[in-house]
Amino acid sequence: MSAIDQLLASGVRGLQPYQPGKPAEALERELGITNIIKLASNENPHGPSPVVAAAITDVLSGLSRYPDGSGYSLKQALSERLGVGKSQITLGNGSNDVLDLVTRAFVDPGQQVVVAEHAFAVYSLSAKSVNAQLIVVPARDFGHDLDAMAAAVTPSTRVVFVANPNNPTGTYQDSASVEEFLEVLPTTVVTVVDEAYFEYVKDRNYPDGVELLPRFPNLIVVRTFSKAYGLAGLRVGYAMASDQITEALNRVRHPFNVNSLALVAAEAALNDESFVVECVYENQRGLKQLESGFAELDLEWIPSVANFICVRVGANATKIFDSMLRQGVIVRPVANYGLTEHLRISVGLDQENRRALHALKIALRERVST
Repeated sequence: MSAIDQLLASGVRGLQPYQPGKPAEALERELGITNIIKLASNENPHGPSPVVAAAITDVLSGLSRYPDGSGYSLKQALSERLGVGKSQITLGNGSNDVLDLVTRAFVDPGQQVVVAEHAFAVYSLSAKSVNAQLIVVPARDFGHDLDAMAAAVTPSTRVVFVANPNNPTGTYQDSASVEEFLEVLPTTVVTVVDEAYFEYVKDRNYPDGVELLPRFPNLIVVRTFSKAYGLAGLRVGYAMASDQITEALNRVRHPFNVNSLALVAAEAALNDESFVVECVYENQRGLKQLESGFAELDLEWIPSVANFICVRVGANATKIFDSMLRQGVIVRPVANYGLTEHLRISVGLDQENRRALHALKIALRERVST
C-alpha cells in the first residue's frame, strides 16, 4: 500500500473510478478516425429542444454571478408539472449527484445498502465511498428481483436502490411489484426509485413513482434532464421526496451545485413537451430498428423500454467492441456489470442505427474468421 493509499478514507481505497462511455474525441485522437458516431452513453441523438439555446443566450451576460442556489424557478416549473411541492424537490448536478446525497445523508459506515445485480454502477460506488456494507441481490431475468431484495433487508439496512427502468439492461418493474415491494419494507429503510429513463416508457403497467410519494414517506424518486430532454452536457437531475427527506438531502447538498445555464436550460426544456414526445416516438422506432437488425444477425437481446438495448454477442464481446471502434462506432461494453457477453447500444438516429448494425455485422464476421 502506498503512502497516499494509507491516507485515503477506508471506503475509497477499494474503489475504481467510474468509466463513462468513450468520447468521440478520444477515439479520433487514438486512431485518427473521423465521422464517428457515439452510441455508448444513452444520450438523446436529437440533442436538446431548440428553445434551450435561446434560453441560455438570454442569461450569458450574468455568468459572473452565482446561480440561484435554491433553483426557485426550475423547482416552480417542476412543481407545477408534476404536482409536488417545491419543498419536496432537491436539485443536483445530474441525477448522480442526487444519488450520492442520499448515501451521505442516510448511511453510516458499516450500515447496509441493497442493490440489484446488473444495476447502475453509481449506487455501488456511492455506497462504498461511505464505507457501507454493500448487499448485491442476484438479478432475475436481467432485472431486479424485488422479492429477493426485500428479503435481503436487515435491521442494518438504510438505503435500497431500485432502477426503474434499469441501466444497463433496460428492464423494468411493473406497478404492482413496486407497490408490494414498498409496502413490505420497514420504516427504517429509505428506498430510492431511480427513474432516469421515465419519459421513454410507454407500458401502461409502468409505475409513476411521483404518484406513490404520498403513500410512502421514505420513498425518494430520482429523475434527470440528461436523457429524454437532451441536456447531458449541462448535468441537471432532481429528487422528489417528503419535506423531511428533502430537508435532510439539502443539509449535505453543496451550494450552487447546479449552474445558471443548466437551470434555465432545464426549465426551457421542461416547457417544450412536444419535443420530448417526438423524441420518445423516434426512440421507439429506433428500438424496433435495432431489434430487427439483431434478429437478422441471429443475436439475442434483452428487451428494453429505455433508449438503449443490450445485445448478446458472445464470449468475444471485447473483440467485437474493438472492431466496432475501428469502424468509428462507439458502443458500450458491460462486462463490469456482470454481462460479459453483451454490448449496450444506445438508440441513435436512423442512419446511426443502420451504421451500428453494419459495423456489428462486420465485427461478427471477423470473429468467425479468426
